[in-house]
Amino acid sequence: MTDATLPAAPERKTILGHPRGLVVLFFAEMWERFSYYGMRTLLVLFLVQHMLFEDTEAQGLYAAYAALVYLTPIIGGAIADRWLGARKAVTIGALLLVAGHFAMAFEGPGGKQFLTIGGTEYTITADGRGQDRQLIAQAPDGARTPITISPEGVRRDAAMESTLPEVTPVGQFQTRVERDIQGEGVLFLALSLIICGVGFLKANISAVVGELYSKEDPRRDSGFTLFYVGVNLGSLLSQLACGWIGIAYGWKYGFGLAGIGMLLGLVVFQLGQPWLEGRAGPPDPEKLKQRVLGVPLEALFWIGGVVAVAPVWLLIQRQHLVEQTLLWVAPGLFVAMILYTVIALRGEVRSRMLVALILSIFSVLFWTLFEQAGSSLTLFADRSVTLPAWLTAGQAHFVNPLCIILLGPLFAAMWQGLGRRGLEPPTPYKFSIALALVGAGFLVLVWAIETQAGPDFRVAFTWLALAYVIHSVAELFLSPIGLSMITKLSAPRIVGLMLGVWFLSSALAHTLAGIVAKATSAATVGGVVVDPAAQLETYQKVFGEIGWAAVITGGVLLLASPVLKKMMAGVR
Repeated sequence: MTDATLPAAPERKTILGHPRGLVVLFFAEMWERFSYYGMRTLLVLFLVQHMLFEDTEAQGLYAAYAALVYLTPIIGGAIADRWLGARKAVTIGALLLVAGHFAMAFEGPGGKQFLTIGGTEYTITADGRGQDRQLIAQAPDGARTPITISPEGVRRDAAMESTLPEVTPVGQFQTRVERDIQGEGVLFLALSLIICGVGFLKANISAVVGELYSKEDPRRDSGFTLFYVGVNLGSLLSQLACGWIGIAYGWKYGFGLAGIGMLLGLVVFQLGQPWLEGRAGPPDPEKLKQRVLGVPLEALFWIGGVVAVAPVWLLIQRQHLVEQTLLWVAPGLFVAMILYTVIALRGEVRSRMLVALILSIFSVLFWTLFEQAGSSLTLFADRSVTLPAWLTAGQAHFVNPLCIILLGPLFAAMWQGLGRRGLEPPTPYKFSIALALVGAGFLVLVWAIETQAGPDFRVAFTWLALAYVIHSVAELFLSPIGLSMITKLSAPRIVGLMLGVWFLSSALAHTLAGIVAKATSAATVGGVVVDPAAQLETYQKVFGEIGWAAVITGGVLLLASPVLKKMMAGVR
């Protein structure tokens, strides 16, 4: 048979010019992100208000959790690269995530705080979960008295009859917290399931996106940007829905809704398998059937995913260990990857890999600042921002995914249009712009605190929204471009591992973000700040320091960009 008579390869079906498998991954990731961000929206507020964690502990736990969420994909990516393939790994991760998110719905009774005045111990509760929550002192006989606690002491309404004195100065009362040990155990189990699930899923679903395109396909950056819109559509829906339901009706309802979102993500991914055309499968399917200790190798990975929950459960309760370990291990792994690249690779492959690693290191500062959204900026919204009546502190971050949804397609079209004309800026230039912009967002908040704060020590929501708009534009310059950059610049056989390294930079960033967030901590009673003026002053100082650090670092990267562009050897 001659070449002329050979049957033509079937043309791949597309939707809006992209492989139709992108639609499956778009909606699967949308619902997965719905669950993740729905839980994240409420987590720090839940820890401070319901579990009665101190600020430093709550923000430290959030940082340890988020760091592990981005660290475990290194292991999941390596397992998928060598044995499972990305599609099977995603399925295991999704099932663990479903279990973890539904476990978050078992909130428990929460912590209890007590106030002792004149030998009488009162139970302190806070009515509601929004900005207007009121501290209540409940006497042993059940009588309830609204109170306020400030740096001067405890005060009640003089017109009310109560066994409480009208004013109790500082030094004449004591407080203590009784922890909900059982509830904390369930919380740590839920977080551990989610961490292990993300380890199998996060890097690998991005790898499946990369498999839909060839490395030379000009649609690649556009495809990753559209995929990123799916991420943010899930984030937007979850923050509006989970953030409202959790605050208005109860934590368990917000967390439970997040679990339903994860279940939908799993269903979409399984039903959409035919559209993925068998891509990102196991590198050696027969090897997965081999038996180890009488058990098929594939089954061992399923069992291992469940068994891994136990050590993660122990680790998540030791946030200081996670922090200290990552501060040493993450830089060490970066050095190891650089040495591997220099020693084992040659030519253009080596120089491209070096650029990928260098930009991953620069991205650490970006994510350190950007991920304040889940910790210090959430508490900033609760304590130091005048929110509209229709908005809760848990929902305040909705501006970011809304901007990504609106601007993402425009950026995707812009990169495609500039790419066709040879005018698209190389990745290092995009990263430098992102760093400068994320710093500028915090400097906007510093200016607002200095000039716009009211007598209640709050600034208008407009300024926080503006900061989130700037951060969103910065994110579009870096995050979807970063995923695409890794898949384009990595050596072919270690794409999954390099995506894991990309997430390692985020793990280190979340650790550093936790240190930054702890610096904004304040004393609370019942989850309510004792000194709002001091809290606002702390935000002003910390936001100013990190804002200028990012702007200056962005300038340094801009100066280095011509050299990095040359090292990319023709890859944009």
